Order: sequence, then structure tokens, then C-alpha cells
Amino acid sequence: MNNNIDINSETFQKELEKTWKFVDKVNKQFGFVQNPDKEVNESVAMGLARNKLIYGKRYCPCFIVQGETEEERKKADNRICPCKPALEVEIPQDGVCHCGIFCTPEYAQKKSLELKSEEVAHTHSRGLTKEEAQFLLKKEQLDGDELESLIEARELNMIDFKLIDVREPMEYEMGHIKGTDELLPTSKFYEWLPKILERKDEDIILYCHTGSRSYQVQQILKREGMNVGNLTYGIVSYPGEIERG
Repeated sequence: MNNNIDINSETFQKELEKTWKFVDKVNKQFGFVQNPDKEVNESVAMGLARNKLIYGKRYCPCFIVQGETEEERKKADNRICPCKPALEVEIPQDGVCHCGIFCTPEYAQKKSLELKSEEVAHTHSRGLTKEEAQFLLKKEQLDGDELESLIEARELNMIDFKLIDVREPMEYEMGHIKGTDELLPTSKFYEWLPKILERKDEDIILYCHTGSRSYQVQQILKREGMNVGNLTYGIVSYPGEIERG
């Protein structure tokens, strides 16, 4: 068994071409489409081609192929693309297979919007559209660029949410994100919790110093059915304007 595959070799490139034809055939057969993330597709396709050359079958490249002989591999019930778990469970439930190369049109549309909104937020090439802002607002974990873009979108009345600092008053005075609506310290969490649970119709984004306290609060509020986002790495990761006092 030759595990040393030269991806630039004619043999590999021919097998990769066959793999792409195989992917197209699966898509047409089941009504799938390819992932909008081209890097995912290319990585998986190359893995499928590699396994075909090594093992003679397109084993799923996201899992270890178990068994040294063909008989052992058959007994090990390795995933062969398109695998049964993907067709029967993953795609019907999640809209995408474990490896990500096969997905439903609905998932692809949502993923495309996610990629576009994140790209705009990170590159600041333009402002978010209303649809992109609304989508980004539903993310549970946000980075600093994404929060800054959402604050800008809120200023343009595209979306509405409450930005809440869960640090302590002395931390708030030392510096807080411009646009913060409320300070709800975690030291008084059980005092303000009942009141905020009455606001389940609001979209809320939390932040603290490095994201730990706000994440803990987020998880509690989520279990109560609230729409809550979290600034993953806290105010220290925020690139926008900071106010003092």
C-alpha cells in the first residue's frame, strides 16, 4: 500500500478529476449542492481522491480508515462516500454532511450569507446589508469586528439589540464599548436576573473583560430561551471606540 501521494502527479490529478465528477453525480442524484466554502470542498475532494488511490475506495477523509487489509476495513464498517450516516442522519437533520462537501440548497444559502456577512465585518469593505446584519445578530459567539459592524448597523436602524456589560462598575469606568446600553455586574447577577428574564423578545449581546463571565451569563440566559450573543474574547479584543467614565 503506497501512502506517499504526490498531489502534483498526473496519477493524482486524474483521480481528482474523477472525484469531482463523482461529487457532481452525487449532487444530481440526491438534490444536493456544494458548500459555498470552496476550501472545504477542495480539501474533501482531495482527501477522497487520496483514499481512492491508497485503498481503492473513496473512504470519508474526515475519519481514520481502520483495518490493514480490505477484509478488515470491510468489517470495520468505515464510511464510504456518500456514507449512510450522512444520507440518513446528518444531511436531513443538519443540512450538511460531516465533511461539509454535500449540503442542501437551504443550508448552502444560509452558509453563503454567513460567509458574506463575516467577510464584510472583518474587511470593512462596505457596511452590512440589513439581511447580513440580521443574520450576524443571531450568531452566539461574535468577535470584535463583528460586534463593531453590528453597532454600526444599529446606528443605521437596520437592527436593534441591547449591548450589556457584565463587568463591575470600576471596570466600566476604566473603559467600556461605545454604544453600551446597560451595566449589569455579575456580582449582582441574581438581583437583576428576574428582570432581564422578562425581556425575552429582545436581542442581547453581552461582554466582559475576556469573554468568560459574559459566556457564563449567556449560557444561563439561553437556557431560559433568550436570544443572547457573546463577545467571545471580551472588550480586550474589541477594535472599535472605547469610552471612559
